[in-house]
Amino acid sequence: MDPRVEKFMAQIVAKNANEKEFHQAVQEVAESLIPYIEENPKYKHAKVLERIAEPERVILFRVPWIDDKGEIQINKGYRIEMNSAIGPYKGGLRFHPTVNLSILKFLAFEQVLKNSLTTLPMGGGKGGSDFDPKGKSDNEVMRFCQSFMTELCKHIGANTDIPAGDIGVGGREIGYMFGQYKRIRNEFVGVLTGKGRQYGGSLIRPEATGYGAVYFAEEMLKTRGDSFKGKIVTVSGSGNVAQFATEKVNQLGGKVVTVSDSAGFIHDPNGIDAEKLAYVMELKNVKRGRIKEYADKYGCEYYEGKRPWEIKCDVALPCATQNELNEEEAKTLIANGCFVVSEGANMPSTPEAVELYIKHKILYGPGKAANAGGVAVSGLEMSQNSLRLSWTREEVDQRLHQIMKDIHATCETYGKESDGFINYVNGANIGGFVKVAEAMLAQGAV
Repeated sequence: MDPRVEKFMAQIVAKNANEKEFHQAVQEVAESLIPYIEENPKYKHAKVLERIAEPERVILFRVPWIDDKGEIQINKGYRIEMNSAIGPYKGGLRFHPTVNLSILKFLAFEQVLKNSLTTLPMGGGKGGSDFDPKGKSDNEVMRFCQSFMTELCKHIGANTDIPAGDIGVGGREIGYMFGQYKRIRNEFVGVLTGKGRQYGGSLIRPEATGYGAVYFAEEMLKTRGDSFKGKIVTVSGSGNVAQFATEKVNQLGGKVVTVSDSAGFIHDPNGIDAEKLAYVMELKNVKRGRIKEYADKYGCEYYEGKRPWEIKCDVALPCATQNELNEEEAKTLIANGCFVVSEGANMPSTPEAVELYIKHKILYGPGKAANAGGVAVSGLEMSQNSLRLSWTREEVDQRLHQIMKDIHATCETYGKESDGFINYVNGANIGGFVKVAEAMLAQGAV
């Protein structure tokens, strides 16, 4: 490790003990940025990176709620307001038992650079709870969401902090939280994104992260005069991001052969076409079943307790969760001929896997660039709410596609190396940093 990075990380680790996911996210960015900052001393003197790595505000709170048996349950609630240099805090809420301060700080830190890359005026934040919506009734989820928002509403607002959904927080949860915010604050404003179409939501929002990851991969393929036509694609996850990534790959002429959940993955060599995808959506979004049922229905292989990276492919789209693709799996992917990885999830590849992608010069789109489509359309939803109007599906999709092209162009500008190889990690980190850093310098030491 570069001694300058080592010194910086020693300070981060000392100040943020036992937060390994946060350390990982900061180190990955620091490795790109510290050499760049050394060449641009104005950022060094103003300690911009040190300031970006420190949240502006961390809010922790108790969330009591009553289950269907009449028992009181208590969860933790969080909101990390990381950086507001270029706009109000913006970032999702995650409801999952693994949620803790480290994971939310890593996500908030990534969100700052990701939001900057979209070119939209949004700062970065993240929040959530260790509450698990799985296995809970609609009434239990509603009571939890109402209790969670009763506290959170004191800290957010349409011009302050605009949360959205993330893992465990879909349209149902956003609806319950929006209703509670409106009841307490007595105002109908775009304080949450990912809302239903009936009350201020945007078309294409559910599709945006998955579509965006595929659009970004398409731009990377174009740099080598290639396209998705005829490509074999492995996708992890089977939630919102994986579903719409699969849909977009199909539209662009590729063939998705895997989807997964926490219990295992299915391999369908015939491809997950529109009809099969509709079954996955029904299974996961309505029945809330397990992906094994797909294998039973369509007579394909199910691999229990495994992830799909052993399957031969041209393009891999990790769309599940952080650190789901490790060094050994990356070696297998590369050995099997995979030459494109576009991240639909946040930080799904371990640092060792990322090192291998770059060493082998494959087309690698890191999450802060490749999955920025979701927050980009959240930004477009904010714009529509402010204007009190609704854009057509085609208009939103066109804007999303253009934003992903612009993000790719930024990564190319800051990541192109002397031999022509585009290091998208450096490109995304430096490109996202510069806008935030310039805004912070302009606003003084605050």
